[in-house]
Amino acid sequence: MRDALFVLTVLAAVAAGLWAWRRLHYPSFWLALGFPLAALFVRTSWRRVALGCGLTKKRQRWWFTTVPGAIASTGLVKVRRRFQRVAVDTKPFMWLPLPIRNGWRVTLHTLEGQTPGDYAEAAERLAHSWGVHAVRVSSDKPGRVRLSVTVRDPLVKVEELPPSTELLKVTVGRPETGSPWVIDFKTVPHWINAGATQSGKSNLANALIVGLSPQPVALVGFDLKGGVEFTPYAPRLSALATTRAESVTLLEDLVGLMLDRMGLCRQAGARNIWQLPTGVRPVPVVVLVDELAELYLMADKSEKDEIAKASTALLRVAQLGRAFGIYLFCCGQRIGSDLGPGVTALRAQCSGRICHRVNDPETATMTLGDLDPAALVSARAIAAETPGVAIVASQDGQWYRARSFYVSETTAERAAQTHTHLAPAWDEITAHLPEAITA
Repeated sequence: MRDALFVLTVLAAVAAGLWAWRRLHYPSFWLALGFPLAALFVRTSWRRVALGCGLTKKRQRWWFTTVPGAIASTGLVKVRRRFQRVAVDTKPFMWLPLPIRNGWRVTLHTLEGQTPGDYAEAAERLAHSWGVHAVRVSSDKPGRVRLSVTVRDPLVKVEELPPSTELLKVTVGRPETGSPWVIDFKTVPHWINAGATQSGKSNLANALIVGLSPQPVALVGFDLKGGVEFTPYAPRLSALATTRAESVTLLEDLVGLMLDRMGLCRQAGARNIWQLPTGVRPVPVVVLVDELAELYLMADKSEKDEIAKASTALLRVAQLGRAFGIYLFCCGQRIGSDLGPGVTALRAQCSGRICHRVNDPETATMTLGDLDPAALVSARAIAAETPGVAIVASQDGQWYRARSFYVSETTAERAAQTHTHLAPAWDEITAHLPEAITA
């Protein structure tokens, strides 16, 4: 009786220790215990999982069979061999799984006639078969498919990371891979950020204000909500437009600024402002646009010319602004093709895509529709209970689920107030422009 009680006590202590280990330091628990068990399970279950998910192939193979024949005089058995053709199930060859943060990845050799799309269609079935959170499919070379498996949702809780110290880089959260989610305007100059109310769209703009305020850049705001979003950050903004009429004037200034910098680069023999000497290099400009649809909505025909001017100027900035240090971050609750061809043309120039939870499928399609169709499906599955979660088109050509840190309006306002001295005056930035443009 004592022995049984001792064994139960030891088992309870081991279980409690494992629970505490997993709870307090999951990465080491995963590498030391979780991953080896998961890798063993994946390897041993792959044949039946591949068969159940429709990833095997029927093949005809020849096998040797033996046909015995007795020799009565000696009592010996003479064995004859012959070929027999049978059908067998062939599974894709699997390499050894490798550990990653919150999961593992494994490379497979596709069978004849298979494509990565076949595995993408079976991704949900694979996840249920292995009892994991999600399975992502990618391919880095023909005939190879890589499965990236996450055991649990890494975006349930996202801890804040230290801010980036590099120019025009802002750390805003984490993707599902566990690495920092960095918005790098030098690498991806123009962004579209779509999301419904309370989806995390405005929180991402707050994170940009906090991250860019300490940097030597000019911030320009377009707040088509009448200024209620960006006015508290006005001390750090070099210019702010709160109506479409003001937006047209400010956009024309940006186009003039771009043409002026174009001439400066041409005289210096430089292809962009980053090839200019530090002493003459103009300050980078980051343009934050809130409620993009308000620039394109038309109540009556009298607004047609104003909308055309705003659309054309914004598109010109998107097409040519990168080389001359002008970057866009456009936010909106609804971004649909029904707003006109100007929005579609603008989307083509914005290689950075962020799609939070949206209320209509058209916005998700407009934001992510020209990427992997699986990204569109994942965007429509974002729950309202997870604000900040979004689908992000990364600079490596892939898409990921990501979640931004929570940044309150108070934090963003404090950052704007603290770094007011770093905001260059708009009159100084546009001082070299012709009077016809700045008037």
